Amino acid sequence: MSAFSSLHFPPSYSINGGKNRSFISSASPRFSVPAKAKVFVQSPGNSHQNAVLMQDGAVAAKVSPVEKETPVEKLKGDLLSVTSSKEWDEKAGFDINENESTVSITVVGASGDLAKKKIFPALFALYYEGCLPKHFTIYGYARSKMTDVELRNMVSKTLTCRIDKRENCGEKMDEFLKRCFYHSGQYDSEENFAQLDKKLKEHEGGRVSNRLFYLSIPPNIFINAVKCASTSASSGNGWTRVIVEKPFGRDSESSAALTTALKQYLNEDQIFRIDHYLGKELVENLSVLRFSNLIFEPLWSRQFIRNVQLIFSEDFGTEGRGGYFDHYGIIRDIMQNHLLQILALFAMETPVSLDAEDIRNEKVKVLRSMRPLQLEDVVIGQYKSHTKGEVTYPAYTDDKTVPKDSLTPTFAAAALFIDNARWDGVPFLMKAGKALHNKRAEIRVQFRHVPGNLYNRKFGTDLDQATNELVIRVQPDEAIYLKINNKVPGLGMRLDRSNLNLHYAARYSKEIPDAYERLLLDAIEGERRLFIRSDELDAAWSLFTPVLAELEEKKIVPEYYPYGSRGPVGAHYLAARYNVRWGDLGVEQST
Repeated sequence: MSAFSSLHFPPSYSINGGKNRSFISSASPRFSVPAKAKVFVQSPGNSHQNAVLMQDGAVAAKVSPVEKETPVEKLKGDLLSVTSSKEWDEKAGFDINENESTVSITVVGASGDLAKKKIFPALFALYYEGCLPKHFTIYGYARSKMTDVELRNMVSKTLTCRIDKRENCGEKMDEFLKRCFYHSGQYDSEENFAQLDKKLKEHEGGRVSNRLFYLSIPPNIFINAVKCASTSASSGNGWTRVIVEKPFGRDSESSAALTTALKQYLNEDQIFRIDHYLGKELVENLSVLRFSNLIFEPLWSRQFIRNVQLIFSEDFGTEGRGGYFDHYGIIRDIMQNHLLQILALFAMETPVSLDAEDIRNEKVKVLRSMRPLQLEDVVIGQYKSHTKGEVTYPAYTDDKTVPKDSLTPTFAAAALFIDNARWDGVPFLMKAGKALHNKRAEIRVQFRHVPGNLYNRKFGTDLDQATNELVIRVQPDEAIYLKINNKVPGLGMRLDRSNLNLHYAARYSKEIPDAYERLLLDAIEGERRLFIRSDELDAAWSLFTPVLAELEEKKIVPEYYPYGSRGPVGAHYLAARYNVRWGDLGVEQST
């Protein structure tokens, strides 16, 4: 070995040795063979005399001094001296998979609705787009007894191809399903996870194994599953990451306990707390809109913005989820995570960079600057039965899994404030509800009135109708539009409101990826920007825990509203208290 420890190589040549590339740099003219590398020296009769096997499997000849050798001759000789690693792997005893890596994705809770409707379709979409690594394996893990074939049949029913990319769809599906396997086991059984580990290793084939576990299971069994996966099925030579679905507890105390328990088995950088709303296209575009367009950033403060509204509504009730939902309610299910995360992204200061930690640092600052939520700034409601035409819609308590005397809110509105220099005094109004008149999620930014407006008489007494408003429609039918005032063509002076509109479906032919696709890809690549850090979670819960406790201790009765209506009247009184009108009351369209 010592005979080859001080070989001199020509500077700055990149030589393709087959599977990998060897880079010989002028900055490091001396090359040492690693201790673990195997050296194969040819016999004198062999044409490759005095050969040394390099780390990637390529073979380089021993270099002897040559007098008056020109650079061209030297380069030619060096290139001829390198042989493909493929020819020498077998003789040298190299493991050809040694430097390759593979990703094993295990969906824990594979038989559930979330896995079937979202996770497996998202993984297939990533495969279809060529975003998954060359070597990957997908395993479903659940208590249900199922074969590989049965899993593939179940998954195949929910797979679809991009609307704008239909070629080879069936072929791609077949290729994807061949990578999907199933292992039945208990969530608290280290033995079952050890059996899973054995199967994963068979598929990994000696490569560097990277493992991603997606916990699509109820939160009460998170810890058991994490413990078993960590102790019995984590990677031995690559990374191990765990995606945790909300809810992350019910209050500050339970959330902190969950975080503490997770950190017994995982480091913070292994935990990916997923909030799928952060993967929505328009939410991700929020920082681009603000920080890359000069016209918006100067206006993004209390000087020009009168109020900000974050609105979430669904036109269906809790059908099929009543038992789960009754334990959490709309505030924990939607407001404390989805809407609050969007608010933090909207209101944060300019981060130092686009690095995940820089962005999350700014979000935490916003959350810590927020005023504790007071009971008088909250309105809750619950939908009741309603008959429209010949159709009767059920009340929330008509669900057999919900107690008849349940006070769990299916609607909530709240006024929040950020006590910092940028946003002091600006009300941030949140509204979220089920069984409302439409389905939407949007951010509405209402700007201040024009001081001394020359055209006030043209608008009449309702100046709110004349205010500029920026609307970011997250779903459905994604769009960004700005309401402006303009003159109607003609001889008279009649003013009208129009929309400067970016309608995504009209502007872009490409289908917008599902949020789970982006978040799964980020988790695989180790990008944490759109995932929630533990201190973010603590700050979010500290805002809502006191008011949630007060609602439950005082047994506040929710205001009842008809299924399919606009929600409780109390929400309008709350907005009026801060001189705000909900922006979604009108029937205007952005297109």
